[in-house]
Amino acid sequence: MKGIGTDEDAILQLLCARSNAQRQEIKATYKTLFGKDLIDDLKGELGGKFETLIVALMTPPTAYDVVSLRNAIKGAGTDEKVLVEILASRTPQQVKDIVAAYRKEYDADLEEDVCGDTSGHFKRLLVILLCRPSVSCLLFFFQVLFKAGEQKFGTDEQTFVTLLGNRSAQHLRKVFDAYMKLSGYEIEESIKRETSGSLKDLLLAVVKCARSVPAYFAETLYNAMKGAGTDDDTLIRVMVTRGEVDMLDIRAEFRKLFARSLFSMIKGDTGGDYSKALLLLCGGDDA
Repeated sequence: MKGIGTDEDAILQLLCARSNAQRQEIKATYKTLFGKDLIDDLKGELGGKFETLIVALMTPPTAYDVVSLRNAIKGAGTDEKVLVEILASRTPQQVKDIVAAYRKEYDADLEEDVCGDTSGHFKRLLVILLCRPSVSCLLFFFQVLFKAGEQKFGTDEQTFVTLLGNRSAQHLRKVFDAYMKLSGYEIEESIKRETSGSLKDLLLAVVKCARSVPAYFAETLYNAMKGAGTDDDTLIRVMVTRGEVDMLDIRAEFRKLFARSLFSMIKGDTGGDYSKALLLLCGGDDA
């Protein structure tokens, strides 16, 4: 970065090939050696989507989720998509860490902020996800769910919300199988028929994550890039947050679901240093 011009290739090769823990060590050592903040210097040298991506990579995972949620709530309007993606896909321990880090960073309660910015059953399910237990069992709950949805006129959304928010993924998968046998419908079909808007999106995200988190993110990435234009915020967020978690599984699911590689879709949908960095994070072409 020193002198005139910037060697973007060196920056992206260095940072995209390191783990987040290693990037934090680089950041600390940079401060010790040069007395400067690495993120501030990167912001001064880079621009646009490439800068957004690199700064996201330099942020610790929990801190990145916290900032993403804060921006989703406190910006103009509410970015429900971010709330849905993060709270439906993170493990109970990760959610616990996010809540604690949010309080520390902003001296505010995440649940209160979410409640102040959302309403109805959508708000209720978000709150359940924010304090969900890791294991909870209730026998014959699928029968209650069946009665709540397909067996009577109108929908008891409350039952959908409580069931899908409070159960462990393993338990939910058994519930979905039983629901299918009992009603003849996949749970997703019922949710699409019986609910709408942000609540529908959140319920579907919870179901998809219970079935397969990598498949959920493969679909999220596909939707971010398909058609005209690219949802770069979602593309960056998913590539950054899943890179060290389940990227290989996401790539495999992407290939299976959409008959093309994630690598090829990113390559066709993005350009420049931004594209190079994303492709390094993707890690390989499954053509």
